[in-house]
Amino acid sequence: MSTRRHESALPPDEPRPETKDFSLLRSDLKIAHVNRARRTLVTAATCAGLALGMVATTGLAIAAPTSLPDASASSFAAPGTAVSVSTAPTLDAITSDAATAMSGAQAALSSATTVQADVASTGLPLSIGDASIDTGALQDAVERLGSTDLLPVLLVPALSQNAEVETDRVAARVAEVKGSLDEAKAAKAAADAAAEAQRQAEAAAAAEAQRQQEAAEALARVNTPDGARAYAAQLASDTYGWGSDQFSCLSSLWNKESGWDYQAYNPSGATGIPQSLPGSKMATFGDDWRTNAATQIAWGLDYISRGYGTPCSAWGHSQAMNWY
Repeated sequence: MSTRRHESALPPDEPRPETKDFSLLRSDLKIAHVNRARRTLVTAATCAGLALGMVATTGLAIAAPTSLPDASASSFAAPGTAVSVSTAPTLDAITSDAATAMSGAQAALSSATTVQADVASTGLPLSIGDASIDTGALQDAVERLGSTDLLPVLLVPALSQNAEVETDRVAARVAEVKGSLDEAKAAKAAADAAAEAQRQAEAAAAAEAQRQQEAAEALARVNTPDGARAYAAQLASDTYGWGSDQFSCLSSLWNKESGWDYQAYNPSGATGIPQSLPGSKMATFGDDWRTNAATQIAWGLDYISRGYGTPCSAWGHSQAMNWY
């Protein structure tokens, strides 16, 4: 049988039917498929954006979807594990955490500046040696955290966490430097206190030495007859109001008794310038009554005042009775 295709014969004057361009129809179908694919991708992207916005603003957490190749009946038998809505960060929480991180970072930077200025002003050597505090990374973290208005909100928690890590690092270094500085200050204060105590002790010792020297010089003066007379005249005037007339009688009286010699001693036991009998009576005016003419004079003037009222009365009694 012949396989040649036979065409039906048409009359010459009858028009042939139109033949459609099937190649054009196939092109239109391809374009339609592409447009549908694009619309599907745009829709998926829009949905993903909305979902992320809901996570950031409302704290809604969506369980991780099961990939299509791994999907099976068992995959949908139970809902996936989802983060609780109550534990997911809200926009307010993210903003608050960022503000807290920023505040802590700025405080750490301020503390670092303060302690380094303190180290520089004291000029004290520290036990840790190097007192520098590297704040570069923390400053960068503060700058990035301060630009959150220009960044997606989902990046803010990571920036906050980075700022907190750098804050802890700088704060620890500040504490270390400050601790060493406080130790150096305490050591200097102790050294200064010891030096001041030494200075005061030396000053007190010098003052005491000066006092003792002056006392020795005064004692040396008063233990001479002329020095004893000068001291007695001054004390008689200052203490008893006796003038030169009374001192004239006193001078005559004690010149007769001892010659104004503080070491004078009578076999009867009378001792010193006023010839106290016994000499130990003068101990009421000082334990140094044996060696100090001033102590003897003070006791003698008191004895005359109590016994005779004035040196002239005592002198008159001595002239009449040869003792007083």
